[in-house]
Amino acid sequence: MKYSASALAGALAVLFPTLAQGAAPPTPSQIVAAAPAADWVDVAPENLLVMDLADGGRVAIELAPAFAPVHVANIRTLARARWFDDTSINRVQDNYVTQWGDPTERKQLSIGTVASPPAEYDRAVAGSGFQALPYRDAYAPKAGHAGGWPAASDGKAAWLVHCYGMVGAGRGMAPDTGTGAELYAVIGHGPRHLDRNIATVGRVLEGMDRLAALPRGTEALGFYARPEQRIGIGSIRLGSDMPAAERPAYQILRQGSPSFAAWVKARANRQDDFFIRPAGSADICNLQPPVRRKP
Repeated sequence: MKYSASALAGALAVLFPTLAQGAAPPTPSQIVAAAPAADWVDVAPENLLVMDLADGGRVAIELAPAFAPVHVANIRTLARARWFDDTSINRVQDNYVTQWGDPTERKQLSIGTVASPPAEYDRAVAGSGFQALPYRDAYAPKAGHAGGWPAASDGKAAWLVHCYGMVGAGRGMAPDTGTGAELYAVIGHGPRHLDRNIATVGRVLEGMDRLAALPRGTEALGFYARPEQRIGIGSIRLGSDMPAAERPAYQILRQGSPSFAAWVKARANRQDDFFIRPAGSADICNLQPPVRRKP
């Protein structure tokens, strides 16, 4: 759905048919709460990564195979082989990332893992589903959404952006591209300078409170100084490998739906009672599509 005034007015009329003329417009949270079932899309179990920490915490991640197919295939291979089990969170850098994997960096990769994936830092914009926002962006000619993901584009390529909660594949110096055996989640202000420099492979759906509240590492780049400081990982499994009764289920507000268009407009033009001057604009990292547990 386009972000035109007429389309947005129509979307609000559908969502709030009894809204009186001159009444306060609905808030973003009200729009999300009113979104009908048709405006939500399920996260596929094969794209769901469930990380259970040794302390009992859980983090759920959605993978992005459309943007990093080889890296995501590697992550699936490693998860199915239970390669991540008994690894750990090794780095927590304040206002930057929480990173996990094998702290020794010597654990042999599972059979079938591609040791040197291509540099999956962007993809052709054609077929990506990219829809630009009508707001400026500091890092790209256009920012918006692609297949329900926060993205940016130069008109030829599209790429996922480094916002809070996005997940990337750690790598060394180029030409290393990372394998997906070492992953990180952004826990601070979006480090957009990393866009198109690292394979962005997913986003955290639930559990950011765990990842963002961990003790900060005191070594360079936020690594933990002593092994006992690391947070153990009990297991990382694919949702498709979990029994249905144990598998958490999530939905994303669907890009192109009336609710999504209305939500974007409301986020950029806050008219809640608290706001005095609506910004009239929004950063892409403040427009990450809403997530909910599937009813």
